[in-house]
Amino acid sequence: MLITNATVVTWGEPNRILTDQAVLIENGLITAIGSSRELAARYPQGERLDARGQLLMPGNICAHTHFYGAYARGMAIPGPAAENFPQILQRLWWPLDKALDKDAVRMSALVCLVDAVKHGTTTLIDHHASPNFIEGSLDVIADVVDWAGLRAVLCYEVTDRDGEEKMYAGITENVRFMRDNQHPLIAGTFGLHASLTLNDAALRACSDALPPSAGYHVHVAEHEADEEDSLRRGGQRVVQRLDAYNMWGDKTIAAHCVHIDDEERRILAERGVWVSHQPRSNMNNAVGAMALDKMQAAGVNVCLGNDGFSNNMWAEWKDAYLLHKVANRDPRRANGADIARIATYNNARLVERFFPGLQVGEIKVGAAADVILVDYHPYTPLTEGNLPWHILFGFESSMVTTTIVAGTVLMRDRQLLTLDEAEIAREALALAPTIWERYTANAELALNA
Repeated sequence: MLITNATVVTWGEPNRILTDQAVLIENGLITAIGSSRELAARYPQGERLDARGQLLMPGNICAHTHFYGAYARGMAIPGPAAENFPQILQRLWWPLDKALDKDAVRMSALVCLVDAVKHGTTTLIDHHASPNFIEGSLDVIADVVDWAGLRAVLCYEVTDRDGEEKMYAGITENVRFMRDNQHPLIAGTFGLHASLTLNDAALRACSDALPPSAGYHVHVAEHEADEEDSLRRGGQRVVQRLDAYNMWGDKTIAAHCVHIDDEERRILAERGVWVSHQPRSNMNNAVGAMALDKMQAAGVNVCLGNDGFSNNMWAEWKDAYLLHKVANRDPRRANGADIARIATYNNARLVERFFPGLQVGEIKVGAAADVILVDYHPYTPLTEGNLPWHILFGFESSMVTTTIVAGTVLMRDRQLLTLDEAEIAREALALAPTIWERYTANAELALNA
């Protein structure tokens, strides 16, 4: 397929913006880039896609999400409003994950994948939980990701909060999926909930079960309760506690890290851990703002996720840009160029850890053809230097017109090609009353416990 008449944003080092360009895609990879006239003459055969002057960019990447939370949209939570994040876990998320069966897991993933394609998010790193449907849950998700045509990294959330049997079942599901997964666009990792729901026996079992050269995906110090629990257990903060079980490495994702200290940042930087930042979720849960600028100054690999919010990653860019300014009363915080680097270069390098030999996040020969077309018409000069601020102040998700992953067109001119959005919404809606009923019963039990 030859995409012609595009304004190419390479997101290379350095980034370049090239006008009137064509991009040739073969076997899922970008194989040529040049002027539209030159490549059209050189490759007269094959499918054509006229970009009509739109921006052609690498697809967006989400470093941390939760498909399983989709049915929380619009759902009523019994009892008084939660006062803090631990209560949100106890009254919302843990009762909801217990309400999910196979069909609910499948539909939760599908509605999120529709959302991703529409928003130009081509790769998602998901963190799954469904304690009453563990075995085979990652296969169910992988099958619909494959159907959608997106790229993903999947894991199951190991925790001891539902008992030892389910804790071991979660370990088995992670290991089995990493071993048996055959989907070329999907990889597996080893999911953990958080230190505060993992006793020492669980951590030892997870450490012993990790396959060679693999890593973990774990929530870290999203709220002070995680640090307080870790200190009560053994006098160590969360990062030190997990470090004792060899959980930090360059394929491990530590989500949030809102309440870690300087020494914990030093350890994460030294081990090459990827810290995923989710500003919309942090604001919604009122847990605070991570020390973003300190994190970067310490050399930590910071990435950007959405924690189950919509897959409009530019919304996450914007909130990251604004949150740290207001939280610190300092307009110099969270520089736009830093936000762009976190969301593009860092997210791409993280994804490449799970797909050896694959290059993502850049428009160049040999890179994966995970690209989007964006119908953006700037009324001020658009340059390589000011592009981050055009995205922060001008881009909207509705501007994504075409989404392509590994050379397959998933959406063209805003029409989904692999997923039937209306039918998926109907199927998901038909399940909602039963899921909400189970959730409500679980939540009332938690409320009265």
